[in-house]
Amino acid sequence: MVRPGVRRRTAARLAAVQALYQSDQTGDAAESVIEQFVQHRLGPAVDRAGYEEGRVPEAEVALFSRIVRAATQGEAERDSLLAQALPADWPIARLDPVLRALLRAGLAELAMPDGPPARVVINEYVDVAHGFFGADEPRLVNAVLDRLGRMLRAEEFAAPAAG
Repeated sequence: MVRPGVRRRTAARLAAVQALYQSDQTGDAAESVIEQFVQHRLGPAVDRAGYEEGRVPEAEVALFSRIVRAATQGEAERDSLLAQALPADWPIARLDPVLRALLRAGLAELAMPDGPPARVVINEYVDVAHGFFGADEPRLVNAVLDRLGRMLRAEEFAAPAAG
């Protein structure tokens, strides 16, 4: 049972960032990491282990898997697009590995033709960034994903934001 107030899609995004980080650090294929997460880190644990133990119990598995797959397919092309959105003095290799995983996940979702609105994706990943970082990184995530959103979904930014 999901606790009231828990955002399952946000939890899926958090887990996707963790999985992309793991894949980046270990060199494991995306499908292998997805399988490891589904078996050992997603869903309720018998011993009630939670976020502190590296579990993401409320994550929506389908969205988690979709983000990880999308972020790792065509990685060179996506990284090229990400490089265009980064400040000129910040090459992808210079990024903190968690920040790199977070931006790749956000880009993957922004590139999904049937994904949520770009502003929703950006806000979600800024929220996730606040879970990992306490300094300027969430602002960088906001700026980079905003640039990517405007590149990939210009039509959404042409209209005034709904308020």
